Amino acid sequence: MSNNVTKKNCVGDLWLEYLSHHQEVVQLSEEIVLDSVLAAAESIVLSIQEGKKLILFGNGGSAADAQHIAAEFVGRFNVDRRALNAVALTSNVSIITAVANDYETSCIFSRQISAMGQKGDIAIGLSTSGKSENVLLGLNEAKRLGLKTIMLSGADCDKCSADISIIVPSRITSHIQEMHLIIGHFFAGYVEKALFLS
Repeated sequence: MSNNVTKKNCVGDLWLEYLSHHQEVVQLSEEIVLDSVLAAAESIVLSIQEGKKLILFGNGGSAADAQHIAAEFVGRFNVDRRALNAVALTSNVSIITAVANDYETSCIFSRQISAMGQKGDIAIGLSTSGKSENVLLGLNEAKRLGLKTIMLSGADCDKCSADISIIVPSRITSHIQEMHLIIGHFFAGYVEKALFLS
């Protein structure tokens, strides 16, 4: 019985510690990323108003976040409204593996942006380190084609040539990704409020 209680207490302590770290990142982010998040949200609204699309991409957990955020725009977030044009470059395995095989893995996003990106679209790259070569090359190609570029990263990001950089003040991958998803949800809610509830 005492072993079960001890184990429960240890698990409870770990849970509270995790939540505490998450809360700390959220609180730090309240001011640090406010201006860049609002600027990005406004850019997304303007792009959608002009009939343009969102293109999202990242690796691993960031790939999943890119797909999740795209789904909020194509489907719905809080409001029943028309579908919004958003695509995650991580969802077509045939394209990714073909480009990686025929060229190299660093080109998997830039090649797709070259194919579908149009001036005025928004390219959103997600990288917790801010150093993922394929994400940076994707953003560079987007800029070359005249897309507006947004980078979501973490505190290890030195610099990025994106038009708007949203740098979450953490070096813990899981907490950076949690904030990226919160930011993505904010984008969806902001767009719905600006375009469908005003």
